[in-house]
Amino acid sequence: MTDGGKKFLWGVVAGIAAAAFIKTDTFRKGCAKVVAGGLQLKDDAKEYFETIKEDAEDVKAEQDAKANA
Repeated sequence: MTDGGKKFLWGVVAGIAAAAFIKTDTFRKGCAKVVAGGLQLKDDAKEYFETIKEDAEDVKAEQDAKANA
């Protein structure tokens, strides 16, 4: 058997193993946790940047008030 043929067979075996693993509950639960973590991170980041935006607007308003006084 040629080297290319061996690589092809290993690829087929790896593909079958991956397909079997993807169908397991453990994999699904793991994916759900990763997605949930990503969504939580997105929400936390959005909240953090909103706070920064509000602080920047406050600083700008203070500077405008001082400039007009």
